[in-house]
Amino acid sequence: MLRSMYSGISGMKNFQTKLDVIGNNISNVNTYGFKKGRVVFKDLVSQSIAGANAPANGRGGVNPKQVGLGAQLSAIDTIHTEGSTQTTGRTLDLAVSGDGFFQVTDGTNTYYTRAGNFYMDENGDLVNSDGLYLVGDGGNINVPTEATSLSIGAGGVVSYIEDGNLVADQTIELAKFPNSSGLIKVGENLYQQSANSGDPVTGVPGDQESGMGKLVAGALEMSNVDLSEEFSEMIVAQRGFQANTRIITTSDEILQELMSMKR
Repeated sequence: MLRSMYSGISGMKNFQTKLDVIGNNISNVNTYGFKKGRVVFKDLVSQSIAGANAPANGRGGVNPKQVGLGAQLSAIDTIHTEGSTQTTGRTLDLAVSGDGFFQVTDGTNTYYTRAGNFYMDENGDLVNSDGLYLVGDGGNINVPTEATSLSIGAGGVVSYIEDGNLVADQTIELAKFPNSSGLIKVGENLYQQSANSGDPVTGVPGDQESGMGKLVAGALEMSNVDLSEEFSEMIVAQRGFQANTRIITTSDEILQELMSMKR
């Protein structure tokens, strides 16, 4: 069989994966804190027809002769660039300006997220939309249900008025990783630590020593998906897929000609 046919098949598979990632990016264009994906290709193994020769006996050197056998996936990256900030005016909407993830927990596992739309449950605990507790420097963040004038500062300090007194004894804690691209997406705007992400470094927002970003209260970080870029990449993927199908069609026509030589 022709090598070109298998090269075309590998290219089709790769561009299909690229379209899958682009489709996911576009579908999450309005997802708070979403980080887009990117597909990277690399060439497959090359078959050597003739090796290289060094200069000798009055003749110069000869380069190797190799035929590539297609392409394969190199990586599917998560691009952690910061999305634009949308002002909402809601006290419990928080955005991170800079590095860092919010930490949320179900009591057993800790997850990380850039989506800062939090809520208060009936016990006064701050939770995300799925009921996971927001983590502070002393545990879960809790605000008495009878408290008034709730506010959250750029440094993550949660302040409120209780019985006529100002209380500011809880601080939201952020986490960052040596390799944030190594985090595992587990759905619901959440990430988990992986073997290649490194261990989390925690700190309060705005802490220069840990390099944490500041909090912006009354705002949310939008998705970092650029629709114009995604549509352009989708066109490239579509044409690449079509070109690889053409390779297979042409290879099939050549094989058909070989089959007809018997007549």
